[in-house]
Amino acid sequence: MLHSLPDEDTLYKALIKKDKDYEGLFIVGVKTTGIFCRPTCTARKPKQENVEFFKSTHEALMHGYRPCRICSPMEFKGEVPEWLKPLLDEVSEMPGIRLRDYEIRKRGIDPARLRRWFKQHHGITFQSYLRSLRIGKAFGRIRFGDKVIEAAFESGYSSLSGFTETYKKTVGTTPGKSQNLNIIKVTRIPTPLGPMLAGANEDGVCLLEFVDRRMLETQITRLRKLLDAEFVPGDNKYFPMLNKQLKEYFEGKRKCFAVPLILKGTSFQEKVWRELLTIPYGITRSYQEQAEHIGDIKAVRAVAKANGDNRIAIIVPCHRIIGKDGKLTGYGGGLWRKQFLLDHETSNK
Repeated sequence: MLHSLPDEDTLYKALIKKDKDYEGLFIVGVKTTGIFCRPTCTARKPKQENVEFFKSTHEALMHGYRPCRICSPMEFKGEVPEWLKPLLDEVSEMPGIRLRDYEIRKRGIDPARLRRWFKQHHGITFQSYLRSLRIGKAFGRIRFGDKVIEAAFESGYSSLSGFTETYKKTVGTTPGKSQNLNIIKVTRIPTPLGPMLAGANEDGVCLLEFVDRRMLETQITRLRKLLDAEFVPGDNKYFPMLNKQLKEYFEGKRKCFAVPLILKGTSFQEKVWRELLTIPYGITRSYQEQAEHIGDIKAVRAVAKANGDNRIAIIVPCHRIIGKDGKLTGYGGGLWRKQFLLDHETSNK
């Protein structure tokens, strides 16, 4: 299990002093820059209200921070082998890079060896690390997104081209083309199972996924096309309701959700997802039973695939679908989360 951190005042004092005794004990995330550092980083120290502390680099990555280039928190002194340093430098320069196994081999590195090293030192695989960097690059400052956007739009520009460029980077299109653009606001919601990425427009919630899910980037791309929308960090009128209801769910106080949902997919997918909403809290069904409920007993595999394509975890309870033999099979957030959710609902029925 992870260690417990000292109180924040103690951690902040250690950060200011660059106390070497705290090296490896905590990681600090700087809210104003979106980076995370080791305690001994030589960069200018932020104010205490602008930092938050984490137990591991993995935790910092999952909250959308990216590694500092000055102190290189993904590298620990005496632990980074020479064969790995060039690759880490390359990733640091290009945080959006994608590297498949054959590309890693071209760099003279055994992918299996690389996976083992990252698992041992950071608790994640190398590919998970790359995904975290890409998600962090896109959404790392979600909690501060509105302030950033507001500052860009209200600070005043000396040229129209400067404003247009900022607008395009933020919204994804030029001001003249954005009148009919569907904007999906996104935010992070902390849960006992790790942070989740939520997305919503004026009609309801269209995305709720754990930030470390492999398919997250794919789901965002699909939603962008299906809803003809762009994702923008910020607030939405449904986020307070969603946050409150998720908190009540994990506290065992809520069995049904009342947040408006957008279930956009093929007619078959939508049929499966709406049927999922009818499964009572604390009850499970097999994929075959789910196929029978939608009136197509031969569609077991198609039902399983539609479950896997569900973009609104927990609320659209695909975790309540299990194998015919009672075993847990398939869950985008990981089987350990599926087991947790089923145990949680069973104990609170």
